[in-house]
Amino acid sequence: MTTSSVSKGCFVFKPSSKRKKRALDAEDYFTNGSEDYETSKERFQLCQALWENMRAETEKVQDELSKKMLDSVLEFVRKSSASFLSREEDWASRMRASEIPTAALVLGVNVPDHDMTFQSLSDRLQQTVTPFVVSVQAKECAALKHLLQKFLQRLMGLSVTVDEEEEEAGAELPQRRVHCSLSALCDWYRTVCQKPSGISPGKKRSSSAMEFPPRPPVILIFKDLEAFSSCVLQDFILICSQYTQQLPLLFIFGIATSPCTIQRTLPHSVTSLLCIELFQSLPCTQHLATVIDKLVLTPQQPFKPSGKVLQVLVGLFLYHDFSVRNFIKGLQLSLLEHFHSQPLSVLCRKKEEAVERAQKLSHQEVERIRQLPSFMRFVEKQEPEEQVQLLTSDDHVKEVCQKLLEDLRRYHKNFYPILRCLHVLTSSLPKYPLGKQMRELHVSCLERNVWETEEYESALQLLRMLAKDELVAALQKCVEILKPGKTKNMRDALQQLGTLTARFQQPDSSADPPAAEGSTEGKEDDSAPGQGLQKKTDLFHLQKTLLEMKESRRSKKKSPFELLRNETVEYIDSLVKMHLATPESQPLYEVYYYTSSGTLRRHLNATPRTSIQTALSHPYCYLQNEALKNEAGAISSSAPDLCIVYKLHLECGRLINLYDWLEAYSTVVTAAKGDDPDSGEKGKISEVRHARFIRAVSELEFLGFVKSTKQKTDHVARLTWGGC
Repeated sequence: MTTSSVSKGCFVFKPSSKRKKRALDAEDYFTNGSEDYETSKERFQLCQALWENMRAETEKVQDELSKKMLDSVLEFVRKSSASFLSREEDWASRMRASEIPTAALVLGVNVPDHDMTFQSLSDRLQQTVTPFVVSVQAKECAALKHLLQKFLQRLMGLSVTVDEEEEEAGAELPQRRVHCSLSALCDWYRTVCQKPSGISPGKKRSSSAMEFPPRPPVILIFKDLEAFSSCVLQDFILICSQYTQQLPLLFIFGIATSPCTIQRTLPHSVTSLLCIELFQSLPCTQHLATVIDKLVLTPQQPFKPSGKVLQVLVGLFLYHDFSVRNFIKGLQLSLLEHFHSQPLSVLCRKKEEAVERAQKLSHQEVERIRQLPSFMRFVEKQEPEEQVQLLTSDDHVKEVCQKLLEDLRRYHKNFYPILRCLHVLTSSLPKYPLGKQMRELHVSCLERNVWETEEYESALQLLRMLAKDELVAALQKCVEILKPGKTKNMRDALQQLGTLTARFQQPDSSADPPAAEGSTEGKEDDSAPGQGLQKKTDLFHLQKTLLEMKESRRSKKKSPFELLRNETVEYIDSLVKMHLATPESQPLYEVYYYTSSGTLRRHLNATPRTSIQTALSHPYCYLQNEALKNEAGAISSSAPDLCIVYKLHLECGRLINLYDWLEAYSTVVTAAKGDDPDSGEKGKISEVRHARFIRAVSELEFLGFVKSTKQKTDHVARLTWGGC
């Protein structure tokens, strides 16, 4: 059951008569090859529980962010439905009889997130407004008949035929068929609405028990308007406009770029048949900031991505697809990799559970704790007697581990409030020295001590120049941030910042400090150095005069507000140095933080060209066939044809002679079978090899390595250089 070449065709192997093995689930893959099955199983269950918690929090955030827009769309649908129900002869008083109410949803370029928005919108519409909601995509509506067929089939729950011939051919089938036309839809809609038992929209919908209007609207959602054919949309809208008197149609357009897409796609004669109302969703960057705030910047979530891991996830978001959904998928992958690769992640849980689990650590787990770099640094700082206890007594390590886990939890409770306060104070400074977004400041604090950077010093200098109203407003926000704090340090910081804010509100006279000695002399001498500049002087006296002017400015008396402002900035600086140390400085931080950014980048940031070149240069990496092992640079005669042709083309220049290429390929294949090139069956074998060679070259051209050229008819042009 082996194949000698990928170019021979498609092979089908019948299943063996042996008993089939049980399909492996996620837990089996997680625990496969593990040293301790029970611990791995516990970590997998803990990982699942944490992910379910994060997923529920994410869904809650997404519902809150899209609630305002969805409520507006629902209100628009209700008004349009009410207008249709109230109209008999006066429908034209609000809009022309042929106009179709249309909601244009500008959702942004984060296309992977649109499915969640449309799913939530469809569910809410079916629960509160109408059971007749249908969604279509451009890839399934290449022609008008396909659009009509999908629309009617999903709405009516029946088999829909496109023409009369198909209807006659399928008349013998037991399933009921309906001709694909809007007149048939009108008849079906009239029949459904007149049923005494109420509206029964379809087999798959369970909303028949809901109370709907007598004639609920029929809503069609175009998920990706930009991808639809202009001709298909025009014809469909023109047809639908002829049935607005009989059918309460309503369109919802999903737009990724700009509302101008409607004008570019449809002519004025068609857009005039639509009564369009625009709805704008929140920017995806704001959505991302909220998700990071709820999932990362909180002590309630035990799992934490490191600075480099967070940079990888945010980089993929900013430079690839702007998809919050994919960002959450990357965060889920980080969580899974952390629990799979770090055995001590069994302690990555809430404080009470972590302390209880630390009491049950096995000897092997205690040894792993001793090998952690952060714990080794902690041991080095202890007294010699304590070091001996930590290195020899497992029970003592368990006790210390419980205390360290509590300290780490307390560190996070102090870290995030001070981080938010620093962001509030610096996010509005000119040129944003510490970043405009919270995630930028967070990454800076995770990677190094932020107070040791030049950007931080620049931010403090700018804070010392803030106006009174700006500084007081920022301090009031900091007070609001620190109010929920439960630790003693946060309560002390709240009290101190509240006192400083109150002092800013007092009159300047009450805050005047005692006059400094020599201040009068400084004022009197303030103008003296300036008078010397009017006289003729040499370079030495000029330098002396400028130095005196500089010293006089330094000795100038500061106002009470400036003194209080400097005191406030110094206190903020002390809070930052006390609570914003990097996580690496905390013992046992490896339990909570996932740091393998390279693994995450390999999984998420695909490099298709590198993967293809690796597969063609070293097929053993994928096929795992011992016969394919060879030295670097050598061409294995048992390799697939595509790999042989690829390696041979690496030895050529910009233009490749097809005949020489074929001869080289034939030589390699002949060596594989041990044939004599001068044998009598050479012609027959050459035909087979010729066909295989052409097949391999075609595949190589499909992959983008070569192309045909008009310079020489028997040559191809090489498109890439180098290889793996």
